[in-house]
Amino acid sequence: MSSALTDLFPHPIVQAPMAGGVSVPHLAAAVSEAGGLGFLAAGYKTADGMYQEIKQLRGITGRPFGVNLFMPQPEYADKAAVEVYAHQLAGEAAWYETELGDPDSGRDDGYDAKLAVLHDNPVPVVSFHFGIPTRDVLDSLARAGTLTLVTATTAEEALAVQRAGAAAVVVQGVEAGGHQGTHRDNPETDGTGIGLLSLIAQVRETVQIPIVAAGGIMRGSQIAAVLAAGANAAQLGTAFLATPESGAHAVHKQALTNPLFVRTELTRAFSGRPARGLVNRFLREHGPYAPAAYPQVHHLTSPLRKAAAKAGDAQGMALWAGQGHRMARELPAGQLVEVLSAELAAAKTALSADPESGTGTGGAVR
Repeated sequence: MSSALTDLFPHPIVQAPMAGGVSVPHLAAAVSEAGGLGFLAAGYKTADGMYQEIKQLRGITGRPFGVNLFMPQPEYADKAAVEVYAHQLAGEAAWYETELGDPDSGRDDGYDAKLAVLHDNPVPVVSFHFGIPTRDVLDSLARAGTLTLVTATTAEEALAVQRAGAAAVVVQGVEAGGHQGTHRDNPETDGTGIGLLSLIAQVRETVQIPIVAAGGIMRGSQIAAVLAAGANAAQLGTAFLATPESGAHAVHKQALTNPLFVRTELTRAFSGRPARGLVNRFLREHGPYAPAAYPQVHHLTSPLRKAAAKAGDAQGMALWAGQGHRMARELPAGQLVEVLSAELAAAKTALSADPESGTGTGGAVR
């Protein structure tokens, strides 16, 4: 199996690309400098905005990093359902004294323009969410010296990623915070996501390319578990959300460990696609009625979410978080990588301990 990806960073720790202003250059730089792989999130940014962040990141660190792109979405949303949902959200707009967004603001997220930038200014790693690029795109990035990763949520999707020619697959369990990276948004499969450890095992028996495991990972012992299950590295998002370098709103960071928010759910309330967040008022009231319409619903609710954030109202914000959110630690990102690495080393030592010595847990897992 190729080690080209994991050779880029000493520790098998990847900082998840979190769109919406969370994965800023200083966060990615801190992770990469500490020996992990930092990521910028190009989703919801312009091509020039992405380019400026890449320039800024390169001015901070010379270490490898990645950039994440959202795949263009097909036009199959029910416009009538979006209009009904907009009518339902009218009260929210009045409450926050703002207008609803235009649901037809665009479906491709500036994909082609961003690819052009990444071809002219190659970066070490590019990952894709919400689908698979064409083989031509993946091959052209490879010729430019870029390693490519694509998210998959099933073994079948992972096999399609391998066949398309990606260098590695990001295997995303249902525990993950934020948007599930399913290749096709099918409402009939809502609630049928696979847990990460089971998914890694299925994918490992299906593909030969490296696996980056994502979903609910907050401790080094969990990294050890996914590596033992067959992954080559672990991707953590929520764990880095609370760091001072993260661009997340202060209210969002505080909510991760606030006892008012006891659980997470997958919801379409904020974007029209299944995404895991802390259960708040907006999610409870609107989640059951949100249509399968991404990115139309995302554009529709964008002004509401911004107004709620400006008001410091956690009950109206999209508080994306994985199932392990209560384990978040407010450590600097570089220090968090070091702590996770130490925990990983300790877990590996325990797993490899001689069962005859009476120490460790080696005998329990053999």
